[in-house]
Amino acid sequence: MRDFLRVFFSRPISLIGLVIFAAIVVIALLAPFLFVRGPFTIVGMPLLPPGAPGLLAGSDVLGRDMVVGLAYGARISLLVGITSTLCALGIGMLLGAVAGYYGGWLDDLLMRVTEFFQIIPSFVLLMVLVAFLQPSLSSTVIGIALVTWPQVARVVRGEFLSLRSREFVQAARTLGMGDARIIVTQILPNALPPIIVVSSMMVGSAILTESALSFLGLGDPNLLSWGSMIGGSRSAMWVAWWTTVLPGVAIMLTVLALNFIGDGLNDALNPRRRR
Repeated sequence: MRDFLRVFFSRPISLIGLVIFAAIVVIALLAPFLFVRGPFTIVGMPLLPPGAPGLLAGSDVLGRDMVVGLAYGARISLLVGITSTLCALGIGMLLGAVAGYYGGWLDDLLMRVTEFFQIIPSFVLLMVLVAFLQPSLSSTVIGIALVTWPQVARVVRGEFLSLRSREFVQAARTLGMGDARIIVTQILPNALPPIIVVSSMMVGSAILTESALSFLGLGDPNLLSWGSMIGGSRSAMWVAWWTTVLPGVAIMLTVLALNFIGDGLNDALNPRRRR
């Protein structure tokens, strides 16, 4: 752990990413306590510029406070990004572990299923799934998880293929451990580093995907996210730049911070880079 922290924090870019992401998370968690009024409350005239009385970031096309919208939008964007990534990790780790550990016809079958999901344009499939399930927070999470799990499955399968014949696994079999116990307690902990790195990147990708869905009107109409803020204000982007630029900058900073964290994790979890 000492070596991990030393390598991770030795990269200034990793520290910057961690600080930015932590600040966004804190703002998202404290939004209901920082702002009494909700994100849909109309507080003034539409399209008031930043710096107007009581409006630090101006108002949107409906006269809602942009600062409140950005804070509450962070809650939805982060919730979708983290939840969908966890669901994708669950599916991908299960299928990848089974395929990599047992191999043979089961590996071939699961990999053909994985390839089926990969050859279909992911965003088109996502739009169809969300439209079929009706646009909502849960359908967005389910849709993103269903189109992103193949990446996890392939990483986990590769790790299991390289680890299943190691000496410690053979020793566990000799001691009479069952397959499930070997997978969970012996192989999976050693396969976690690349999974952790991939998951950090997937959260950023999920936030971008959710923003694109909301921009197209396929997000939950009862919730405000950064993507829906941009989509709802696109008609006024030439006369009120802040209504689209500020949510776009929030998305950019979040995804960039997650990429910085992923790079730092890759260095800190890579034994060669640690040495």
